[in-house]
Amino acid sequence: MKKNLWFLTEERPKKEVLIKVLEKFAKDYEFAVFIDAIRILPILENGKFAFKYEVVGFRCNNVDRVYIKTISGNSSAVDFLIFYQKNEPTLRDKPIYAIEETKTDDSESRNTGVYQRAIKFLFIQTYYPNAKKIMLYYLRIDQKKVATSTYIFGTRLLLTLGVEVLGKKLDPKIFKPFKTIDEIIALKAGMKNAPKGNVPILFTKLDKKIQISGRLFKSGGLSHDPNIGALSLIAAALRRLGWKGEIEITRHGLLQQHVEGGNKFIQIANALNISLQGITISKAVMHKSYWKYDMDGEKLGTIFIHLVAENFTEGYSIFENHAGCEKGYFITKEGKPIALEKYSDKRAYKAGNKKKIISIPDLILIDFGRSEVIDVEGKKYKFRKDGIKELRGFKDIEDRYIKKYYPGFEIIRTVVLFGGVEKKIVELKVGFLLNEQGDLILGVQAPELFKEAIKNLLDFWA
Repeated sequence: MKKNLWFLTEERPKKEVLIKVLEKFAKDYEFAVFIDAIRILPILENGKFAFKYEVVGFRCNNVDRVYIKTISGNSSAVDFLIFYQKNEPTLRDKPIYAIEETKTDDSESRNTGVYQRAIKFLFIQTYYPNAKKIMLYYLRIDQKKVATSTYIFGTRLLLTLGVEVLGKKLDPKIFKPFKTIDEIIALKAGMKNAPKGNVPILFTKLDKKIQISGRLFKSGGLSHDPNIGALSLIAAALRRLGWKGEIEITRHGLLQQHVEGGNKFIQIANALNISLQGITISKAVMHKSYWKYDMDGEKLGTIFIHLVAENFTEGYSIFENHAGCEKGYFITKEGKPIALEKYSDKRAYKAGNKKKIISIPDLILIDFGRSEVIDVEGKKYKFRKDGIKELRGFKDIEDRYIKKYYPGFEIIRTVVLFGGVEKKIVELKVGFLLNEQGDLILGVQAPELFKEAIKNLLDFWA
């Protein structure tokens, strides 16, 4: 009996990412495969969405079907869990791959691309120690030619933990696992000092203790994500290389009241036996299960309409920021990716004017045939009125980006909902509702692209 491939993900599945994973799977298992034009098709049963997608365009005699389902992590979860088995995965099953996907290159952020994502591999090690861990780069911009020392250091730590890197060209003479603890300390000591006023990450190695300085206090608590990732990653590498003594974090800036058992760093500190100088770390218990099927999130609606539009019409996304997913680039008419500015006036925002932040939709779709750009705000059904109100806030992104790069296009604002059991939409500003029962409900004033997409989907399954 042939097995299926199951992609369980918190992200909007991208064709390019699926292809990289399928190629990796074929190489690892030494299977002959054919990959043609990949499509992601929502599966309908009796005209209702079954909350499952099928990937077509992949042919392998050892794989029956390729399915995608949306999940939600119970803690700091990776973006994809890949299972190779016949039946739909349960919590008792073990994935073959644990994959973290990022579009962030070293040229954009030294920390986000490595450190802030690294902690996810430490968490999953507790649940699925035998899954192959992969950091997958889906770059939309040119890779930085000369890697920063921060990126080199962080990536070598990941390699030391057995994490494989895909999607980037890495010089094997530079990017290789650390062999000794002293090698880690020496490389970090030779790196450029932190900016004045910052607490540098520095090592002090004693007979039975290694001290590592690094600030963890931010915004009133233990929330310095880059350093949470960096210090956790360093500690994990030290343990992997055999350090049995104490690992103590110094100059962290925390007080006892900032340390709570539910914090992700405290959970990792318990797992790796990390201490905080002058602080008593409480015992933390990790969640019993790593993931669950998502049948509650607003992104179920926006991801659905996104995939239906791209696979059943000529329309496609020029920006996406589905709830809980990685923020994408804005794509110009020429196909150039642009990182959106966060503020309309950064100085005024920092001075206290919080209205100067640029509000962004969950999704922007382009309909070239009708010369329309569709701003989509996603919400749960019970919060539909909030979604309608938020449509008013898109003037900045429309003026700065849409009108500039798509002149002459009509801009439509609409809300896409998930949830509830209603079978009709009353509010005119709501373009589409995917309810809990899988019903596909178009609004009275739904964009024509939505109508075309849903009609073609229903015809496909008729």
